[in-house]
Amino acid sequence: MANHGYERGRLDLPFVGISTFGKRPYQPDWSALDADVAILGAPYDAGTQWRAGARFGPRGVREASTLFSFGHAGAYDHEDDAVYLPGDVNIVDIGDADIVHTDTEQSHANIETGVRAILDAGALPVVIGGDHSINIPCIRAFDGQGDFHILQIDAHLDFVDERHGVRHGHGNPMRRAAEQDYVTGMTQVGIRNVSSTAREGYDDARAMGSDIISVRQARAMGTLGVLGHVPDGARLYVTIDIDAFCPSIAPGTGTPSHGGFLYYEVLELLQAAAKRHEIIGIDLVEVAPDYDPTGSTSILAAQVLLNFLGFIFHARGA
Repeated sequence: MANHGYERGRLDLPFVGISTFGKRPYQPDWSALDADVAILGAPYDAGTQWRAGARFGPRGVREASTLFSFGHAGAYDHEDDAVYLPGDVNIVDIGDADIVHTDTEQSHANIETGVRAILDAGALPVVIGGDHSINIPCIRAFDGQGDFHILQIDAHLDFVDERHGVRHGHGNPMRRAAEQDYVTGMTQVGIRNVSSTAREGYDDARAMGSDIISVRQARAMGTLGVLGHVPDGARLYVTIDIDAFCPSIAPGTGTPSHGGFLYYEVLELLQAAAKRHEIIGIDLVEVAPDYDPTGSTSILAAQVLLNFLGFIFHARGA
């Protein structure tokens, strides 16, 4: 068969092949991880209180991420005069945690197992949800990993203690995280409009160490003003709910909330956080592709994650 001049291997355009995250290698053996970053899908959405569909988030974000699969040797950013994610940053995709329909505890336990495997391998866990309840097993997996602060970028506070017996839905994760003695506090950014948490939840959050910042407050204080709420030297876990963004650019989510962030507001916050803090874990949740036929929400999620990873490893190298 003629190779049409491609002596150096296959062209492997984004729309060709299997959709791993960024078309990085697939590693199904969680006991044999050897990587700087491991991507785990958590396709669980039974914690939602309105529109489901985030179970397809990992698949949608992976497919969208192939758009950015050209730069295995790094991506040059002319604004920063920097090459992000050069070839020596080893990213692997370890597939999805096994989800057991109707069984929250077993599904969450399987997600926790995946995150623990990543941490045991010394890699940075990046978990793609799924609804925001998947943050609960992610944070549980950090037991024994030392103290850290949480930066939450989200429209909703997610600090409900219990509602009708439910403690592990997508309105509960930040409350469950705050209960862990190794979580030293939270900076909750983007919180706005009618939230998933009643007033007493806000009082409880502040009493348990949270700073709560709306979109308008974040704009008024600027990126460094927001990060001024994060203690100096704190190790940082970052949880990003895609509904933090305005649904004008991210409609593909179950609980959209108008008045959200635009792209660079979040990107610059993540870049500054990567420069100032050790990032120990990331999850990105609530992408529900079926509500966005254009695919732009999934593309936004993939772009945010890849850029954030670029910032993290550039800062580590510096």
